[in-house]
Amino acid sequence: MRAAVVTVSDRSFRGERPDVSGPALKQLLERAGADVLETAVVPDDPAIIAQVLIRLTDEVRCEIIFTTGGTGLSPRDTTPEATRQVIDKRVPGIEEAIRQNSLKQTPFAMLSRGMVGVRRQTLILNFPGSPKAVKECFAVVEPVLAHAVKLLRDENPYADADHAWQPQRS
Repeated sequence: MRAAVVTVSDRSFRGERPDVSGPALKQLLERAGADVLETAVVPDDPAIIAQVLIRLTDEVRCEIIFTTGGTGLSPRDTTPEATRQVIDKRVPGIEEAIRQNSLKQTPFAMLSRGMVGVRRQTLILNFPGSPKAVKECFAVVEPVLAHAVKLLRDENPYADADHAWQPQRS
């Protein structure tokens, strides 16, 4: 899996605060066997976020892009809006699974507006900006990432699986 991590934070972009969520996410991806082609820290600016997502999809040809940060309610939290601008379709099941699991950890999870969607053959996932939330959210999606990438490549994800679905024959 070819992946990228984009940290969305005005303060980290300006060098006022170290980025800890991005490196945590990169480490999780590498442990899961992903090849992290690029990491970036960008300001909370929807035009810049969208531009980076487009470049990582269309030019770098990442199969999975994770963003961390910018999913809350503050006026500068615009990661979901930028993501909505660039995706072809949403993947609400992943969004729901992340929020459902996160609500078990904290009631504040219901304030997260993270979005998940597909642009061309790239899965884009918005995660909150804390390292703890990144780890919790990644644990939810890790089991389906390889399957999702195979589907986006238009490969049969069940080709080697023992649990492959077979049509009922009468």
